[in-house]
Amino acid sequence: MAQYSGLSRAQLTFDYLHTNSTTHEFLFGALAELVDNARDAGATKIHVYTVPKREVRGGYLLCFLDDGEGMDPGEAASVIQFGKSSKRAVDSQMIGQYGNGLKSGSMRIGKDFILFTKKRNTKSIVFLSRTFHQEEKIEEVIVPLPSWDMDTNRPIAKSAKQQEKYLTEIDIITKYSPFKSEKEIHEQFDKIDGESGTLVIIYHMMLLDNGEPELDVTTNSVDILMANVDKEDDSVPPEKRSFRAYTAVLYIEPRMKIYINGSKVCTRRLASCLYKPKMYKYSSNRFKTRSEKEAAKAYHEAQMAEEKARDAESKARDLQNKVGPVAPKDQRVALRQAQAQAEMLRNDADIKKEVAETKKRSLKEPKVLNFVFGMNIEQRKLDGMFIYNCSRLIRMYECVGPQTEGGVNCSGVLGFVDVPYLVLEPTHNKQNFADAKEYRHLLRAMGEYLNQYWKDIGIVQQGVTKFWENFGYLSTNWKDDPSEDPKFKRKRAMQLPLTIQCDQCLKWRTLPFSASNINKEFPETWNCTMNPDTQRNRCSAAEVKQNIPQGFLKKETKTAEEKSQKLLDDIARKSKELEKLQHVKTVTSRQQVNTLVRSTRPEPAKSPATSISARKSVSKPTPRLDLPPPVRQAAMRRPSQDTSAQQRRASIEERAPPQRTKSTPSSHRRDSIEASPQRQATKTSPVKRQSSAPTPTSTRADSSRRETKATPPPPKAKPPSPKPEPKTYPAKKLPPRPLPKEPAVLQVQRKVRVRKKSLQRRGGQAPLLLLQRYQRLKRRKRSWRSWRTGYLKMGHLRMGWMKTRKILERRLKLRLTGTGTVERLLPPAQKVQVQSDGRSSSTSIQGTSMTNGTA
Repeated sequence: MAQYSGLSRAQLTFDYLHTNSTTHEFLFGALAELVDNARDAGATKIHVYTVPKREVRGGYLLCFLDDGEGMDPGEAASVIQFGKSSKRAVDSQMIGQYGNGLKSGSMRIGKDFILFTKKRNTKSIVFLSRTFHQEEKIEEVIVPLPSWDMDTNRPIAKSAKQQEKYLTEIDIITKYSPFKSEKEIHEQFDKIDGESGTLVIIYHMMLLDNGEPELDVTTNSVDILMANVDKEDDSVPPEKRSFRAYTAVLYIEPRMKIYINGSKVCTRRLASCLYKPKMYKYSSNRFKTRSEKEAAKAYHEAQMAEEKARDAESKARDLQNKVGPVAPKDQRVALRQAQAQAEMLRNDADIKKEVAETKKRSLKEPKVLNFVFGMNIEQRKLDGMFIYNCSRLIRMYECVGPQTEGGVNCSGVLGFVDVPYLVLEPTHNKQNFADAKEYRHLLRAMGEYLNQYWKDIGIVQQGVTKFWENFGYLSTNWKDDPSEDPKFKRKRAMQLPLTIQCDQCLKWRTLPFSASNINKEFPETWNCTMNPDTQRNRCSAAEVKQNIPQGFLKKETKTAEEKSQKLLDDIARKSKELEKLQHVKTVTSRQQVNTLVRSTRPEPAKSPATSISARKSVSKPTPRLDLPPPVRQAAMRRPSQDTSAQQRRASIEERAPPQRTKSTPSSHRRDSIEASPQRQATKTSPVKRQSSAPTPTSTRADSSRRETKATPPPPKAKPPSPKPEPKTYPAKKLPPRPLPKEPAVLQVQRKVRVRKKSLQRRGGQAPLLLLQRYQRLKRRKRSWRSWRTGYLKMGHLRMGWMKTRKILERRLKLRLTGTGTVERLLPPAQKVQVQSDGRSSSTSIQGTSMTNGTA
């Protein structure tokens, strides 16, 4: 480490070299940094080529050779200072602004680079190698910077210490670079034609996981390709897989010839590649971040200049007071120098103050941008926006407006805009913009103008499909290429101007249309003398700018009536949404669901002629126990519309003969289990039983039907518990109520329904849900224990097992046996076994309970 104490240092740690290189996620963006440096140096051409070299990692050297201004030893020394740049200026059109592109770009491509440059009879080398730091285990960044005189090839080292430093630098370069002698080093300078230029050589390339270099230089001899991009993936545009295609659109106004492996790149002006281009001027006050930074910087510089001018003026006045009228000559000379210095600093302070005020006033001025849109009829699948900054491509194929929706609306439209530094500032890697908020505002604005352009060209009126078919897009697949039929190729060529750049003066010339130029490959050395246009067939002729028609954004103006109508429509729509939200209620338990259903259930129609006792006996229909609660409630609320089926069912029930049992031959009267009028009206399958006395709670509807049928009066029998008959009143016959689509499986006694409200207060729908769950389990042939265990898991019932059992026995007159059956408690002399379909299978007087084996 001591032997390198006299060498130049970058004042950074070695780890920063790798960290700085990771800013380039897009590998072609790292290569473009070196092309940008050549353009900023005023180069007219740059050669990007590879040299096979098996000794280095990757197997080749990547070289960038330009004919720019080059660098002298002092400028070369500033290269190793990260963040220092002499290109920063408000009105500068240079791309580099951060002093970081060479280091970050080259370190992203490979581990080491060596730079050869010539300027003003001097030639210098800048050697930055991570391999050198790793082998020598050096933490600081050491950069050898040897220089020579161009005429004598002697090192520029006057003192002995400088000579010793030169020898150390040459030893490092010959040891860790591909050039092992001083002679080979000087041979690289000979590759730079002319008196100035720069050659950058990158080696020890970055590799993929499979050991291959990231850049593929063998597949295409005149191109550099991405090695990790799928060739069959149509979603990847050619600019992201081919460096030749990327450099063709890298600059909005190409003024530099680019060669890749000796083949010239055919650069493109996007405006000349579009069908029906239109330009829209956009002005906005939203882009203030960059302007505010510049204004603050100018204000600070003006303050510093003012302080320097005051200090110089104070020194001049003090010296004038000390020097008398008869002062020596040297004092008078010093006084005049001090006064001249003070005057110069005062002028500089006034200029900077004026610049600061101008920038402050410019904050309120709107920034104007030019949006250009056109149809890409050559490749319609390649659409989107190209965003340039100071003529350099930053973002490409950005979808805006309707293009983000993925439909045919605005598809195939290509647009571009050149944004100056004063409006938006790019990031260090020149692949995005620093202010994301203002950049999103720019994209939204381009989306609005894109909609206007789509309306202006009138493709919708013609038909989008028909428009593309006219240019050879006959396939329904949007990503398919156009037809190569000669008539379609001719039609596309007639609609696009043919522009070529002169190889000598670098001016763009537009050639007149000719059928012979279709698919014609022009020579790389094409110049103005080959132009068939006699007015533009010499380099001295001025370049003709492309005439792009200007469009205007037409904002929709609505009358007062239209605005009021739209307001009323919005109010009506909001009112409907609010009304829907008011009917929505959040429930957290089963009990709240039952309460909500009861509150929304419609009340049955009341007749004024109906008896009071009949009206009191009307209750809500019993839920079907064979259906889950939501379906059961829907069946209760859903009336049947098939009236003919109801009438047929009623007539069949009227003609059905009464069933007699073998155990009670003396009993010939048919009766039904006590039920509500609503259940009778729906004509569900009744549960039949034998009784020696009529039911004391018969309804008016049942009595009216018996009178109509002229049924003979039953024999008198002493009821077990006589009750007074309620008074009835005559009423006209009501039409039968609609029946549910499916009959109920189990009917519950009327007194149970009368007490339903009190039962719900105690346990909600717990008993009915219990029966329903038991019926499902019994149908699946599961045991009583599994039913009881399953019931205990029903936490939403909020009642214990014993409490539910008591409710079943006391309220519903049902008893659960140990064998898994349900018994219905009846008077001592009556017992009926009920099946699952609601029909009585047998009648007996031998017990005091009714067994329902299937519930």
